[in-house]
Amino acid sequence: MRKVFGIGETVYDILFRNGKPVDAVPGGSVFNGLISLGRCGVNSTFITEIGDDETGRMILDFMRENGINDNFVSCYKGHKTAISLAHLNDNGDARYSFYKDYPNNRLDFAMPAICQADIVAFGAYFALNPVLRPKVKGFLQHASDSGAILYYDLNFRENHKQEADSLKDTFHENFALADIVRASHEDLLILYGHDDFRQIYRNEIRPYCTHFICTRGSRGVFVLDGDNEYFYESKPITPVSTIGAGDNFNAGMIFGLMKCGIGPDNLENLDKCDWDRLVRYGIDFGTEACLSTSNYVGMDFADKLKNSDEK
Repeated sequence: MRKVFGIGETVYDILFRNGKPVDAVPGGSVFNGLISLGRCGVNSTFITEIGDDETGRMILDFMRENGINDNFVSCYKGHKTAISLAHLNDNGDARYSFYKDYPNNRLDFAMPAICQADIVAFGAYFALNPVLRPKVKGFLQHASDSGAILYYDLNFRENHKQEADSLKDTFHENFALADIVRASHEDLLILYGHDDFRQIYRNEIRPYCTHFICTRGSRGVFVLDGDNEYFYESKPITPVSTIGAGDNFNAGMIFGLMKCGIGPDNLENLDKCDWDRLVRYGIDFGTEACLSTSNYVGMDFADKLKNSDEK
């Protein structure tokens, strides 16, 4: 059975609207997608770090309840789990404040056994952080050498914009390790100062990775695959929260790779029909996550997919 591995940050999100808290849920960019995949019956393992506190224990319980293997979670005694305050505007978009308490020595884990055609999800600042980079890069290289498909989501936020130049080589390393790269138009604006995704693909990504997806919110999704370009319209909705939109688009893409039987041997030969199916799953997952203040797809949505025989 194919498995999914994720490596990334875990935080506890407290959501505010009009200055008042409206919900509180475990979160993190890769975390959100893995919870959705776990709910859909996908064998998923998450490599992350939490504090040895009540919030951390709540998150571990939540992971287990949603079918996520937590054997590779680093739990830091004497430290608190990271907290995120997410202030939602009228469009469901969030402005964040983070509160973190990490030790000097972080992310101590043994390399998991990864098999051919397993899938690894990584991204955000966790995949760039110089403090964590040696261990994260070692894991990604291990996954690549084992024949896994690596799915990279830039998810680069404004609070790290001043580091963009110093992280350029790390971005290129991630592009080279990845089999699929996704970025939102906001990521491109922050990182490159513009969102001409075709130019960015041509100059920055294609030299390292052929498959690139640019999500543009309500303005749809573009796929650039070598000399081929495909466009997909977003579903017209009124979002409650967009916090988990991109994370769950990623989950849908990964679910599609598994559901459609796409592995390393046929990844380089994807045609329009393949991309149509993959991106449909991505849009469906991302749309579903926008319809509540949860960061993940709902159980009814997940149950329908688990019981579907669609190929």
